[in-house]
Amino acid sequence: MNSAQIGIMISIVLYLSIVVIIGVIYSKRTKNVGDFYLGGRKLGPLVTAMSAEASDMSSWLLMGLPGVAYLTGIADAGWTAIGLAVGTYFNWLIVAKKLRNYSANIGAITVPDFFSKRYKDTSNILLGLSALVIIIFFVPYTASGFAACGKLFGTLFGIDYHIAMVVSAIVIVGYTSLGGFNAASTTDFIQSIIMSIALVIVLIFGVSQAGGINAVAENAKGLEGYLSMFKSYNPETSAAGSYSALTIFSTLAWGLGYFGMPHILLRFMAIEDPNKIKLSRRVATVWVVLSMAVAVFIGVVGLGMVAKQGNGFEALADSETIIVQIANLLSTKGFIFALVAGVILAGILASTMSTADSQLLAASSSMSENIMGGLFKLKLGETAQMVVARVTLIVISVIGVVLAWDSNSNVFKIVSFAWAGFGAAFGPTMLLALFWKRSNKFGAICGMFAGGAMIFIWKFAIRPLGGVWDIYELLPAFIVGLVVNIVVSLITKKPEDEVVEAFEEVKAIK
Repeated sequence: MNSAQIGIMISIVLYLSIVVIIGVIYSKRTKNVGDFYLGGRKLGPLVTAMSAEASDMSSWLLMGLPGVAYLTGIADAGWTAIGLAVGTYFNWLIVAKKLRNYSANIGAITVPDFFSKRYKDTSNILLGLSALVIIIFFVPYTASGFAACGKLFGTLFGIDYHIAMVVSAIVIVGYTSLGGFNAASTTDFIQSIIMSIALVIVLIFGVSQAGGINAVAENAKGLEGYLSMFKSYNPETSAAGSYSALTIFSTLAWGLGYFGMPHILLRFMAIEDPNKIKLSRRVATVWVVLSMAVAVFIGVVGLGMVAKQGNGFEALADSETIIVQIANLLSTKGFIFALVAGVILAGILASTMSTADSQLLAASSSMSENIMGGLFKLKLGETAQMVVARVTLIVISVIGVVLAWDSNSNVFKIVSFAWAGFGAAFGPTMLLALFWKRSNKFGAICGMFAGGAMIFIWKFAIRPLGGVWDIYELLPAFIVGLVVNIVVSLITKKPEDEVVEAFEEVKAIK
C-alpha cells in the first residue's frame, strides 16, 4: 500500500470509527422500541432535514448523477434533478407536518402502523401488505448499498469485493443495531456534511485540472447537444440525440417517489416540534438543489478534465466512478491531499451508508413490529422486543449480503426499481390517507396492491415494447394506484365514524 492509499485509508477509518462511536453512545439512550424505531419523536429541525435528505440521496448523488451528466449531457441528469427537487419541496410542504401530527395522534411508530391505525383495519391485511411491500423493495435496496461499498473499497485498495462488502455491512449493522433511529439520524446528519464537503472539493479541484471554468464551458459547447435540456449527447457517435417531451415528463416523475419513501416519511414522524418543519423544509430544499446542481456540473467538469491533456486524467471506462477517479488523482499530489481525497471517498461511503442504515431500520421494523407483533400478535416484554428488533435487523442484513454477493450486480437499476415500487405502492395511499376523509381501508388495500403490482407489469411486460411505452414505470403505476384507491373507496362503504372523527381532529390541528 503506497502513501496515497495510506492517507485515504486513515480518513476513511477515522470516519467509520466516528459512526460506530455514535452507535455506542445512543445504545445507552435507546430504552424501548419506540426509541429504537422513531427516536422518541425528539429530532431537531436541522437533524430532521439533513438526515432525511442524506438517507434519500444515497451514492446516487456522488456516483450516478455525475456519471449520467458525464456520459450523455445535462438533459437526463438535469430533468431528474428538477423532478427530485420539486418532489422534495412538496413532500416537506404538504406531507411532513400532517403526517407528524396524524401519526402522533394515533400512536403510530412505523409507516405500516400508520396505515393500519389510520383506517382502523382490525383484519391487519393493510398492516401485513404494507410491511410486505417494505421488505420486498427494501431488502434488495439495502443489498445495493452493501454492493456499492464493496465496489468502492475493491476499486481503491484492490481488496476482494466480498471481504470489503461484508466489512462495510458489519459497520453499518453495528451502529444501527446499537443505537437504532437516533444513531442512524445523527450519523446521517454528519454524513450529509461530509457529502457536501466532498462535492465542493471535487468541484474546485476538477475545475483547476480542466484549465478553468472557461475551458470546461468551451469543451462542453463543442459537443453537439451536450448542454441542451431538450437533446441528449451520444458519446459513441458524438452527435445529438432526441429528448422528447414524453421522456421529460417521465423523468420528472422521479419526484412522485418521495410521497412513498418509508425512510423519509419516518423522519417526518420523528420530528420533535412540528412547528419547526418550515425551517427543516427550507434547509432540506436548499441542500438538495445545491448538491444536485454541483453533482451534475461535476459530470461536465470531468469531461473537461479528459479533454485537458497532460493532467493524468483519462477517459472513464465506468462513468459512475468519476468522483472516485478525481479523488485518486488528488491523492497523488501529496500526503495531505491524500487525506483530503479520503474525505471525498468517505463522502461516497457516507452517502451509501446513510441510506442503508435507514432502509435497514424500516425493513426491520416491518418484520418485527408489523408482521411478528401486529400480524401474528406475538406479545413480548420490552427487553424481548429490543432483542427481536436487533436480531431482525441483523437477519435482514445477512439476506442483503447474500443478494449482493454477485459483484456484477447493477446498483442503480435496483435503486430505480425500488424507488418506483415505494412511490407507486405507498405514495397515493399516503396522500389520500392524509387529505381525503372518504378514503377507506378497502381503497387503501386495493390501491397499494395495484400500484405495487403495476411496477412489475410495466417494467417487465410493457416498457420493453419501446416507443411511447418506454417511460419510467413509476408514472403509470402511481396513476393506477391513485385511481384504484379512489374508485374502490367510492364503491365501498364509507369509513367508520371514529375514523372520520380522528381525521377531523387532526385536520383541526394548526
